[in-house]
Amino acid sequence: MSRTAAVDEPVLPMTREEYRAWAEAQPRGRFERINGIVVQRDGASAMAPERASHNLRKGLIFQEMRRAVRAASLPCNVFTDGMTVEVDDSDYEPDAVLRCGPPLPTDATVVSDPMVIVEVLSPSSMTNDRVWKLQEYFRLPSLRHYLIVWPDKPQVVHHRRDDGGLIETQIVTTGPISLDPPGIMIAVDDIYAD
Repeated sequence: MSRTAAVDEPVLPMTREEYRAWAEAQPRGRFERINGIVVQRDGASAMAPERASHNLRKGLIFQEMRRAVRAASLPCNVFTDGMTVEVDDSDYEPDAVLRCGPPLPTDATVVSDPMVIVEVLSPSSMTNDRVWKLQEYFRLPSLRHYLIVWPDKPQVVHHRRDDGGLIETQIVTTGPISLDPPGIMIAVDDIYAD
């Protein structure tokens, strides 16, 4: 039987620099910093594995967005979780991020100008992803689309900010989702093709 070091979340607020140094030193786990306070990613313990449905959905939506970007020959990149999106005094790790423009430096850890952010729901993150992060992410001027994906049933909530700043919401259970800008389409049926 192997032993793994436990991770204690700091209780006091941390600056962004303190948080990055602390997170890099942890033996396991994924974390976010919300208003300066460190929390386990998705509320899970550092020892809890990711659920299969969550992992599949995250992988399939990444593949679909990447396929669509390549098919349209757009100067965009799609990143899986692990890249940080900073909003004021918070550091989030969405499940997928699409950004357009010149490539990021190879050692970058932050996507400062996301155009599309995707969160796949987990039991412990549902409220946070659907309410708090919805408000937070749209504080970023570059963000045009926020997709909230159900892990185990075909349902994607598409929040889209138009040119005038109005946010429109649509629940999509089948068919295409238009992400314009940047000018791509992804299909709900392909996200749930497993």
